[in-house]
Amino acid sequence: MKLINKTIGIVAGAAIMLAACDTQELHDLNINPQAVDEIDVNFIFTAAQLGTASGGAAGDNRIIDWRTNIGMGAYLIQHLANAGGGIAPGDKYIENFESSNAPFEFFYGDALKNISEVLRQTGPGGYEEGTKNNMRQAARMMRVLNFHRLTDFYGNIPYFEALGGMDGVFFPRYDTQPEIYADMLNELAEATEALDPNELDQGFSNADLVFQGDVERWKRFGNSLMLRLAMRVSNVAPDMADEYVTRAVSGGLMESNEDNYWVPMSEGPSLWINQNGISRAFFPGDGGQPANMSDTFINWLKADAETEDEVDPRLMILSGGIARWTANEWIPINTDPLDQIGMPNGFDAAGIDEIFGREVDEQETFSRINYQLLQRDAPYLLMHYAETAFLLAEALERGIGSGISGQAQDHYESGVRAAMQMYTPFHSSLQVSDDEVDAYLARHPYGQEKPALEMIGEQMWASKFLNWWEAWSDWKRTGYPELTPTNHPLNITQGQIMRRLRYPAQEAASNEHFAEGSTQPDTFMTRVWWDGGSAD
Repeated sequence: MKLINKTIGIVAGAAIMLAACDTQELHDLNINPQAVDEIDVNFIFTAAQLGTASGGAAGDNRIIDWRTNIGMGAYLIQHLANAGGGIAPGDKYIENFESSNAPFEFFYGDALKNISEVLRQTGPGGYEEGTKNNMRQAARMMRVLNFHRLTDFYGNIPYFEALGGMDGVFFPRYDTQPEIYADMLNELAEATEALDPNELDQGFSNADLVFQGDVERWKRFGNSLMLRLAMRVSNVAPDMADEYVTRAVSGGLMESNEDNYWVPMSEGPSLWINQNGISRAFFPGDGGQPANMSDTFINWLKADAETEDEVDPRLMILSGGIARWTANEWIPINTDPLDQIGMPNGFDAAGIDEIFGREVDEQETFSRINYQLLQRDAPYLLMHYAETAFLLAEALERGIGSGISGQAQDHYESGVRAAMQMYTPFHSSLQVSDDEVDAYLARHPYGQEKPALEMIGEQMWASKFLNWWEAWSDWKRTGYPELTPTNHPLNITQGQIMRRLRYPAQEAASNEHFAEGSTQPDTFMTRVWWDGGSAD
């Protein structure tokens, strides 16, 4: 008992001494005077736009394009081909864990995290509550843009509880793709309607790299994204598609290439954030990914042309010709459109040699991506007017939605024109004249060479060069173009084109909700909800 009393006395005495020393000076010692309490929401919004384009600051900004956009998408939809070197699981239908992991890690870890913070700070209780309405609505659209790419890659994903770490939600539940799409479409409808052209700018124009705070262009972008998502579910949810196609059209859509969603990039100051991730992936000595174009795509662009004038005007815009890398630049070897040759997909170097009956020098043989599209400060194109025009043509052909003016052919031809004339932001020389477009349309009259929906689907495919993950989704939904799968001996899909990505192994092992909520079976051939067959 004496020991207990003695102990209590010591503790009580210490408490009195600590209380006496509990001064403001001691509290101040625990405060880092250089710590940031609040980050300017304008800066976070800008970072979110950069992250949406090229992976942002979550690490090396090449990775998501290199691993997934190129390594999977570009080869799966046969715009590019790869006989060896770099990362190319989509060329031969083999597993690459980094290609599957990258979107899950980068979108959640960077762009969506920054967008979530913008929404938190501009929402109820945030320190910018009520002051940045238009930025908030733009952030909601960007959130949909990123989440729709994620769910299209994987199927079911954490959505409603995602990014809830600030609220103690570290293992979010999975939501089904129908639930996610319904909410994303509603978000776009609400956000576009809530934009206010009379709001004071509040720094939005300086923070907004894409539209410089132009509310009308944001509205047209949001409605065009709504049109994309509505058409994406059109094969499995026709009522939802009909409702939101109609709402998108009535709200106002992209009207020309002036409305295209370009994110500007820069050589500096940061190698890892500001430069174009696609360009860095292909740049020798940086990414070094082979840039050979697929014979499927080259042959489609040439279309059995007998003269140079009969070749698709985009051929020598998208391809820089047959070229060799010398002294830090590409030196063209052959830029005659009729001489362009694509590499067959699905073969290693020995297989290519066997096809050609000789030892093939790739740089002396195959057409490559135009180096003018691959500058490290090249802008990053995420969505364009041509897509909107093609979707309107398809909607009219299929009788989806209401309020669409004009004929399907009008929208199709507007889409072709825009798709051919949208490359000047890369370089002023990449021009296609109206006369060239007119001649092309006359050579390939709408709905005569092929069924109208097939022509629309093929033109959409061609227009998504560089945006290969979206071209993959378009192909899965429409079935166009009719691609011939490859059958490399090491393929794991029995010679079928992959339909989705697999979840990261770490997510499967750590999230307690994975087993009950994720899309199963977790294979490359399991179709996501909207991938329920083509429109035909």
